[in-house]
Amino acid sequence: MRVAGIDCGTNSIRLLVADVVDGRLVDVVRDMKIVRLGQDVDRTGRLAPEAIERTRVALAEYAATIRSLGASRVRMTATSASRDASNRADFVAMVRATLGQDPEVITGEEEARLSFAGAAGGLPGLGGPVLVADIGGGSTELIIGTPGDDGGGLRARSMDVGSVRMTERRFRNDPPTAEQIEAVTVDVLAAITRAQRDVPVQEAATFVGVAGTVTTVAALALELPSYDSARIHGLHLSAERVDHVTEMLLRSTHAQRAALPSLHPGRVDVIGAGALILRTLMRHVGSSEIIVSEHDILDGITLSTLVE
Repeated sequence: MRVAGIDCGTNSIRLLVADVVDGRLVDVVRDMKIVRLGQDVDRTGRLAPEAIERTRVALAEYAATIRSLGASRVRMTATSASRDASNRADFVAMVRATLGQDPEVITGEEEARLSFAGAAGGLPGLGGPVLVADIGGGSTELIIGTPGDDGGGLRARSMDVGSVRMTERRFRNDPPTAEQIEAVTVDVLAAITRAQRDVPVQEAATFVGVAGTVTTVAALALELPSYDSARIHGLHLSAERVDHVTEMLLRSTHAQRAALPSLHPGRVDVIGAGALILRTLMRHVGSSEIIVSEHDILDGITLSTLVE
């Protein structure tokens, strides 16, 4: 069976077309495009028309790919930006017209469950309990559980802190000032404190990080000449390296960050805030390292097409 999943987040839209072999996914196509659907949503409460159009162009390409590869099942989910937007009906109508089906605007809790399924499935042999952090553009999901759990034993919380949201809300200068960095840190710590009512982060035996912020920080820590998923997936990234990369990003100008060879152009303006979220989270949890996973909510979405 060939299946497809589409993850539409605040900053990027991603496609996975995969064959199902013995209950596991074997990639056929995996792609990511930066569309910044969540542009200004934190300030306006609405999806910008130009952001919806950027997403439509990318989605049209994905729809053509899915048809040409013959995927028999397709699931598309939309996350933080779409949840928060007062005009999300405009986005849903666009997806229906472009893809031929509605997107599922999922809750933060469902987003967390799918992220855990993708991360745990992509890193066999993890010792539990496992804490997964999914740092996105609009939100960050924290999930703790045991690999192989069907979801009933997971504890999760979605926090309204993400790389795009924090950049737009707090970073007015480039590089940001010390006061702006402190404001983001305070926001993130407050969100973590609330999340801990549901997610006992200190109980984790293993800490896993997923999504673009974490994988980008890993690529920068390795000083890769270009992005290399094979080098990044499964990397044990130390807190010291995260601190080093975060400090470098927060002290760099836009032009200096843009010159980093492994940094995607669509993340140049928001990666500093994303790295700061990661650093703050690791310090709060007291983790000496984080395991980086290239498998995340996109894999969970695609796997979920098998249990309809």
